[in-house]
Amino acid sequence: MLRRAMQRHTTIFAARLGVDLTATQWAAMSKLYEKGACSQNLLGRRTAMDAATIKGVVDRLVKRGLVETRPDPEDGRRLVVALTVAGVTLTERLIPVANGITEETLAPLEVEEREQFMALLERLT
Repeated sequence: MLRRAMQRHTTIFAARLGVDLTATQWAAMSKLYEKGACSQNLLGRRTAMDAATIKGVVDRLVKRGLVETRPDPEDGRRLVVALTVAGVTLTERLIPVANGITEETLAPLEVEEREQFMALLERLT
């Protein structure tokens, strides 16, 4: 059942976003927008991605000019990831679309069910 729900959301996401971004790329960008620059490792934890996945996501976003990386001034072994101006602009343009995707994904639920579902998800993060 969860698999079908995720497939439903992925289908809606792909159809409505309107730009060539994967769900994992959007998750990284939206989290950077929400929380600000952070280490690549912390970004992976914030988006529930393992180290290899977040590295690939960040690398692809860097190539597109949407995020930039720099050595952490406190620990040169770590990379700090931040949105570029282009990344901020795109994220701000896509936030209303992403909110619409969430609304469409949750449309089969009653208002109380949506609230309960979102509260449960919040507890998991």
